[in-house]
Amino acid sequence: QVQLVESGGGLVQAGGSLRLSCASSGRTFSMNAMGWFRQAPGKEREFVAGIKWSGYTYYTDSVKGRFTISRDNAKNTLYLQLNSLKPEDTAVYYCAAEDSEERWNYWGQGTQVTVSS
Repeated sequence: QVQLVESGGGLVQAGGSLRLSCASSGRTFSMNAMGWFRQAPGKEREFVAGIKWSGYTYYTDSVKGRFTISRDNAKNTLYLQLNSLKPEDTAVYYCAAEDSEERWNYWGQGTQVTVSS
């Protein structure tokens, strides 16, 4: 199967930046699109950003203009650049990948992002 490992989370002040990375391994040929989700305390997990193999990217409205998703296919690595961070961005961020049927079947363990005011 596919294994996903996130890194790059941490504690930053409001207005600061972080870059999250997601390294994939295993049967990566079975993957379709990749994306990022997040879950804040007391809230449901929500979609943040996605990228298709075509390079098309899409974002939830709350992060548009601040976050950028990208990938390096040769390195099997996904990135999320988080700029102009706000306290409400505080959450556990999860890397995910779609299978051939476009289902989010592969997940990383999550990395904590904490933004202080």
